[in-house]
This record gives sequence, structure tokens and C-alpha cells, in this order.
Amino acid sequence: MNGLDWDKLRIFHAVAEAGSLTHAGDALHLSQSAVSRQVRALEEGLGTTLFHRHARGLILTEQGEMLFDATKAMNRKLDTTAARIRDSEEHVFGELKVTTTTGFGTLWLVPRLAKLYERYPDLKIDLLLEERVLDLPMREADVAIRMKEPSQADLIRRRLLNIRMRLYASPEYAERIGLPQKVEELAAHRLICQNPTTPQVQAGAVLAQALLTQQSPSTLLVNSYFGVLQGVLSHVGIGILPNYMEHEMPQLVRVLPDVESTEVPVFLAFPEELRSSRRVAAFRDFVLEEIQTMKRNSDEN
Repeated sequence: MNGLDWDKLRIFHAVAEAGSLTHAGDALHLSQSAVSRQVRALEEGLGTTLFHRHARGLILTEQGEMLFDATKAMNRKLDTTAARIRDSEEHVFGELKVTTTTGFGTLWLVPRLAKLYERYPDLKIDLLLEERVLDLPMREADVAIRMKEPSQADLIRRRLLNIRMRLYASPEYAERIGLPQKVEELAAHRLICQNPTTPQVQAGAVLAQALLTQQSPSTLLVNSYFGVLQGVLSHVGIGILPNYMEHEMPQLVRVLPDVESTEVPVFLAFPEELRSSRRVAAFRDFVLEEIQTMKRNSDEN
């Protein structure tokens, strides 16, 4: 086990990630021969082969995969520790990886980030917008805002609000085309929504599936709520959108007020190990403030 020193492990990890001695050397600012010597010394120290070598690059052996899993876990732990060290009591700075759905991220979160940056000008946000639920304990992201309660036990979670999917049109569309007074009349209008088979909020998919049975001769299917919104604002038809858009764009006209999806809970979550992170706390508190402001304005209206 004498070969398990930090420097050799660092070089091994870079080679395993790059799949090439040359590329790893470029990343580490070392020559290919120096990288090769360190990897060979590590293999000799462990008494095993870590890579299969062939003309197209390097492939990890079974033992190499085991060691790579260990070095990845070490890197995540070191990143977390470094983040804690960088977080000071009075200053919020550094990178924060935030993940949420494409719809909530583009329609609600991004328009508010200017205020967050005004408060914390040294904060760097890496915003990951996708429907796939990223693994927070594995540090694919630091904070998640999701449309359902996280299932993992080692997460701190906070329920932010409940949303519903509803029907909206632009004022120009309502004046020019008119609006349906009952569900059956939707067949005379172009419905704008996500395809029920695409990844999205389940309640939205159920509502879209039900309304698409009205057999409208024309529809517009878009794979994001941002696209649906653009269609509505361009007077293309009547769109299915989350009800927080009533606050974001009060000019939208509600269509068929009795038609809406079931409630969708919105949760903010982050790993237990980031409980003391100033960046996470700053982002969490900012989002909670914005949610409360939105709720308060909605109650006043």
C-alpha cells in the first residue's frame, strides 16, 4: 500500500477521467512520460493493473474502476470541504450549482436572478435546467428546486409552494378569436402544450392528455413551458401553463377557470453536508423571500 500517496492518486484520477495519458498530462501540466511513470508506480505499489492499454487510449480494469470510484468520492468530499472553508461568516462568494426544471428555471427563477446578484455580486451560479432529477448526495448539483418531494433521506428539504397547470390566452387572442365557455368548445381553438409523453410535471401531462381528446384540428406541441408561453404571447392559441405565470405576466387571460390540474408541490432541497454553507443559505433565503412576495402580491390582487 506504499504506492497510495496523494500525488499518484491525483494523477491516476486525471488519467481515468481523460482516458489518455496525453490528455491527462495536458490537464496536469505534466509530460506524458511523467504521467506514465506515476501510474506505473501506483500499479506496482498496489500489485495490480489499473488500465488496459490499446491504440485508442486507456480503459479501466475492474481494479481500476474500484479505485476510480474511490478517487471520485474523495474529490467530492474535498470539493465540499473546500466550499465550507471558502464560505465566510459575512461574505457569500464562489460557485453554486442549482438545478430545476426548464419551465420553472426559465419562467420564474432566471428573471429574478438580477436581484440575487445585486445582493451577492461575487456569487457564481451554474444553473442546470433539465427534467432529469440530478443526484444531490453525489454532488451533481448543490441545490435543487423540484416539482415533487425528494425521495432521498439524506437531504434537507423545504416546501416552497403548490402550483397548478391552467389554460391561458393573450388579450389579443381573446379579443380577436374569442374564448371557449366550456371544454367542448376547445375543439375550435389551437391548443398549445407539451406532448404528454415528454418529461414534464405529471399533473401537466395528465391535463394535456385530457384536453387533447377534444380533437382540435390544429395543435402546437412544444417540449418546454417557455415555448408554450411564447406561443401564447404570439397569439398562436390557448396554452397550458403553470399558474405562477399569473403573477409573472398579469396580462395573460385565464381560460375556462374551472379547468386546472391537480396540485403540484414545489420543494427546495440540498444535501445535509451543505447545511452550513453560506452560499446555499443565501440562495435558499432569497428564493423563500421571492416566494413570499409572490404569494403576498397574489393575495392583494
